Amino acid sequence: MTSPAIEAKMASQHESGFAPKLVAQLREGYSFANLRADALAGLTVAIVALPLSMAIAIASHVSPDKGLFTSIIGGFLISALGGSRFQIGGPAGAFIVVVASIVDRHGFDGLVMATLMAGFIIFVVGALKFGSYIKYVPHPVTVGFTSGIAIIIFASQIKDLLGLNLAGAEPAALLPKLASLWQARSSFNIDAFALAVGTIAVILLTRRLKPRWPGFLIAVTLASAAAYLLELDADTIMSKFGGIPRSLPMPHLPSFSLSKFEELLPDALTIALLGSIESLLSAVVADSMTGRRHRSNTELVAQGIANVGSAIFGGIVATGTIARTATNVRAGATGPIAGIFHSLFLLVFILVAAPLAGYIPLASLAGLLAIVCWNMAEKSEFKSLLTASRGEAAVLLATFLLTIFKDLTTGIVVGVTLGALVFMHRMAAAVTVQKANEEDDPDQDIIVQHVSGAFFFGAASTVAATLEQINGNPKGFILDLSNVPFVDYSAAHALHGFLKKAQKLNAAIYLTGATVQVRRELIRFGIHKPLVGYGRSIADCKHAIRHGLEIDEVEE
Repeated sequence: MTSPAIEAKMASQHESGFAPKLVAQLREGYSFANLRADALAGLTVAIVALPLSMAIAIASHVSPDKGLFTSIIGGFLISALGGSRFQIGGPAGAFIVVVASIVDRHGFDGLVMATLMAGFIIFVVGALKFGSYIKYVPHPVTVGFTSGIAIIIFASQIKDLLGLNLAGAEPAALLPKLASLWQARSSFNIDAFALAVGTIAVILLTRRLKPRWPGFLIAVTLASAAAYLLELDADTIMSKFGGIPRSLPMPHLPSFSLSKFEELLPDALTIALLGSIESLLSAVVADSMTGRRHRSNTELVAQGIANVGSAIFGGIVATGTIARTATNVRAGATGPIAGIFHSLFLLVFILVAAPLAGYIPLASLAGLLAIVCWNMAEKSEFKSLLTASRGEAAVLLATFLLTIFKDLTTGIVVGVTLGALVFMHRMAAAVTVQKANEEDDPDQDIIVQHVSGAFFFGAASTVAATLEQINGNPKGFILDLSNVPFVDYSAAHALHGFLKKAQKLNAAIYLTGATVQVRRELIRFGIHKPLVGYGRSIADCKHAIRHGLEIDEVEE
């Protein structure tokens, strides 16, 4: 079996390919011991995914079977075609807000179409090898929208946690939702509340006393038994949705129209962006736990195909799920076949035991999601970022508050934009222009300036202003670019203006220490002989200025 270190090296060498990790594992040789380990891991994850998939679907304003279809079809395709050995796919809590919003505005057919569109977008992003760019989403943005989503999901579960009966439809926006719930407080149902609290208590106790036991399934099973045997007054899957079907639906495509496409495109882009971020974060978590290395572009290609497959078979958005992926690793999985087993076990549940799901109380599933929200909130990360710096805090709070009070798309767009501005400000502030120390360089006829940092548009005006302040009528200027990693057109344009001014003073001008790449970029932007000369060292340039010599350019 290939070691993690060897696999990481192979992944680095073959990142341009799209071969699934399943193929890599089978090429290594797959033994009966691997099969047994993957089957047990798959069963463990399926037990966790069973109640969670239904709970996420209900919170997303669709029937619980849609969540199971997503885990079966989407999960199978993600494991079979993906670029991570341990990724488990299915419905994710992070998508509850997005999916529910689409269903409320466009119905389930609208969600299917948006998911299909998002699937094609994710596939194209992976096929064009843009997967590595997803990592440029700032960490405060990820923490901000994840924590914001956790609060919105929890707010959406208050109705079932307390067993409230609303006079009308539950508002989607947070503040109107809370006002509506407050107005319905007189309908508080003690039976539903007891089931929710009991579910939360069992999950927490199981995690504390028997962390390897499937706390979600145990809690939901006990709550279902209690509701049935004690004849408690609480809504169940049967009373609300009519139960779970005992088969997969036939493939189905929604009606297509150009106007609908235009309406749903922003939602599809949101799904694609969030799905890519969530999936690659989950793959990174698996890598950190195992020492393996995923293929980001292969993973995105698989995620795209999985969403198309899930939508066609009546599911919702599918993505890599961090909690279930971590469970898969801890359960001893050896590769993608564990994820395939997870999907097959869920299919067996639908075929054999679907009627039992009808007895599950909605309050119990709400209690389960309350635990999920608590885990999603990233409380320690949130606190750490608030105190890290003003820039990080501003990006975090902007993303967090806009996600809660506006929408997820606005939160991510504004957060990423602010993050980019903060980064550019810091990069620009890091650029310095320093004159050579007079004690080290008493020659005042030749002015030496050391430029340090990324010389780009954000710093161009600062550097130009500093250079413009140089007084006197020296014989020559030497700009030391040894510590400049790159330049862009704006920086070159600002430099060009200074060089023209120096040229009018009949001063010789040399740039020294520039890397081959920086030198080529400057020449491409128009800074070349006779405007300026290039030298390897300050001493060479000084010698050339004093004696009116030129330095031949040498390609390094």
